Parts: sequence; C-alpha cells; structure tokens
Amino acid sequence: MLEDFKTFLQQTFAGITNPPHEGERFIWIALYVALAGLLMTIFWRPRGDVLGLLPLGVLAALALAFFFRNPERVISAQPDDILCPADGRVLNIGTEGDKDVVVVRIFLSVLDVHIQRAPMDGTVGEIVYTKGTFEVASAAQAARNERNLIPIANGARFAHVEQITGAVARRIACWVKQGQAVKAGERLGLIYFGSQVAVYLPAASVRIMVKPGQRVEGGLTVLGLWRQ
Repeated sequence: MLEDFKTFLQQTFAGITNPPHEGERFIWIALYVALAGLLMTIFWRPRGDVLGLLPLGVLAALALAFFFRNPERVISAQPDDILCPADGRVLNIGTEGDKDVVVVRIFLSVLDVHIQRAPMDGTVGEIVYTKGTFEVASAAQAARNERNLIPIANGARFAHVEQITGAVARRIACWVKQGQAVKAGERLGLIYFGSQVAVYLPAASVRIMVKPGQRVEGGLTVLGLWRQ
C-alpha cells in the first residue's frame, strides 16, 4: 500500500518543478504577492487583511505550479499505436458530419496535466486557429469554442489534434509549426485553464481502444490502433 501511495504521489506531482514558460509568469506573480505580504508584515506591521497576502500568494503559487506541471514521460509507442494527445476523461467517440472521420473528444479538468502531445509520428500541416465561443469545455457546445487545429499526417495516415478552450482563461499555446516533423508523444502545446482536446482519425483505418468515461494519459494511453 505504501508503494502504491508513493506511485500516486509521483504521478500526481511529476513535472511540478518544470512548468512551461507560459505558466512561469503566473507562478512568479503569485510569488511576488507572497513576497509583498512578507515584506509588509516585517516592515509595516499591517492590518489583518494585508497579512493574508503571504499565505494567499504561497497557496496560489503552489496551485499554479500544480496546474502547469510538465511531466517527462517515457514514450514506448509501437508502429501501429495511436497515442492519446492529452490527459483527461474521454467524453465521446463518433463521426461528426464527415462519416469518414472518427472524432475522439477528451475533457481536461483543472486537475489534469494540460500539455498536448502528438498521437503519432508525422509532419505538421497547416495550423488553423478559429475564433469561437467559450462554453464549458465538457459541454457538447464546446465544439464551437475558440480552437486551434494541428494536422499531423504520415502518408495516408493522419491524426489531427484540436486544442479547444473552455470558459475560464481561454488561452491556447501552440509549440509546433507547419512542416515540422514530430514524434509520437512529443509535446505540441498547452491549453489553460480547463479545456477539451479532440483528435480526428480516418474511420476506416483505425480501431479505437478507449471508451467514453475512461481516464487517459497523454503520450501513454493507446487511443487506437492502425488497421493493417
């Protein structure tokens, strides 16, 4: 049981000291608030409401470091594996308008790692950013939210990853560019805070291995297999 608890802690807090640069500024702001509270406590002897700045800043910095954690992961994909592009819970699986394309949607809560990863080896196509609404990321209407589509193809195979904002913060960071070669499990970008990720696959060429409601991990969980 002790080993299981250690494993849980390692998985939960992995990458907490290695945030992407998008998260560093938020963490530093929280630390500056904590420092201001500390200095005012020492030199100004402030009222009780100001004394709360120190613990508030420390707690905010810890919470932000947890949210922006960026864990290193050992990727061991087989040639026919399609990896999950994100941590979270599978919302739904199915076709949406185009019967030749199956879509797997994953909801990322504020407790999940918010890094997106490549589902397969391939080359990044033309990245398309679309303005939209800001519905709650777990809602069906979130498909119309502001989003960023990262197409990845390798010959006839493709796995297009879509970063979709939620109702809070509404920010997307994309770390790859058109023409760039990526490996399965490689980091593609970040969405914050609370979001959804969709992956588009050729319906006739894949066998989906996950199901709605399942918890998945980006770069580790096998989302599907290429049919021979």
